[in-house]
Amino acid sequence: MNTMYQKRRADLVTWMARKSISVVLLEDTEGRREKAIRYFSGHPGDALLAITVTGHAVLCPWDINLAERMSDVDVVIPYSDFGRHPVTAAAGIIESIGVPANSRIEIPGHTPYPLFLQYVGTLLEHVVLCRETEGVFEEISRMRSIKDESEIAIIESACALTDTIINLLEKQIRSGKIKTELDAAMFIEHTARESGADGTGFETLAAGSDRSYSIHPVPAYTNAKIGTTGLSILDFGIMIGGYTSDVTLTLACGKINPTQEKLIGLVEKAYAAAILKYTPGTLTREASLAADAVFKRSKKSMPHALGHGIGLEPHEGPAIRNRIENEWVFEPGMVVTLEPGLYDPLHGGCRLENDILITEEGNRVLTNSRIIRI
Repeated sequence: MNTMYQKRRADLVTWMARKSISVVLLEDTEGRREKAIRYFSGHPGDALLAITVTGHAVLCPWDINLAERMSDVDVVIPYSDFGRHPVTAAAGIIESIGVPANSRIEIPGHTPYPLFLQYVGTLLEHVVLCRETEGVFEEISRMRSIKDESEIAIIESACALTDTIINLLEKQIRSGKIKTELDAAMFIEHTARESGADGTGFETLAAGSDRSYSIHPVPAYTNAKIGTTGLSILDFGIMIGGYTSDVTLTLACGKINPTQEKLIGLVEKAYAAAILKYTPGTLTREASLAADAVFKRSKKSMPHALGHGIGLEPHEGPAIRNRIENEWVFEPGMVVTLEPGLYDPLHGGCRLENDILITEEGNRVLTNSRIIRI
């Protein structure tokens, strides 16, 4: 019986055959990260992966011990066998599997131009393709945007633990045990790992009332107070099995002034308007425009996208934004965020973000992030 990795590769091979692509090369290296290697092989990263139109998968990992434990491929060849250089490794793999001359070889679209020239100069008998659009990596992005049952199950478990941590955070903040941004960030990390998670899916953003005016505060968290009078924001994700959740909750503490109440009310209204558009067959841009319309009536605007897909990465397809060129459509199996937010330089910010599964019937909210009044 085929494994989920073999099935994913088979789906890609079908596309490759239609487009006359003989070999797809994936590279996950420092500065050129590509989670598609884990998606197609199970190997966590730091490797090259060649997928052929005949259905073969050859992995060339940095860590051979890890690859032998975690990867599901046909052949594993140590990266050190090729002098630890991607072009040499690619050429060696292509020669070893007997790819016919004049074959079309596609490499990652983010490959730097000087490295692309090395591929072209080395693979002289073949046609080297490097495309950001309309190529194999656009197809891989589409494939990864629609989660299969195993992926959905893992994400659901990450979301369930995320909800548990949100509830614990609220109790700890109310009781005064969590006093600072640092306390909150460390509590999230510690609780996640203590519960068996991989850890956090990205660096936690914790901003007290003096720093919540920023979409992504710099630094991500400090030893400043959190949960004091005003608006504080916590943005975090929990990773299990390589897949992450992504939520943001706002703490409305003490006496909230009229401007802050307005920010909260508008964010909640924008959330309610946009979620009605999170349905299969709807352009993701329409959801963003629905939120924009709420803000526009109060002469406000949101300085970031309404949402994005989540999975092996905290940000992946589909994009949920108002740009005219955005042609993504909600499809069953997508797991996406909904995160309207407004930010005031004097009164602080408010953002509400949850993770949502698009279903055949509409959607299902997987997390219970919220505006917490303390």
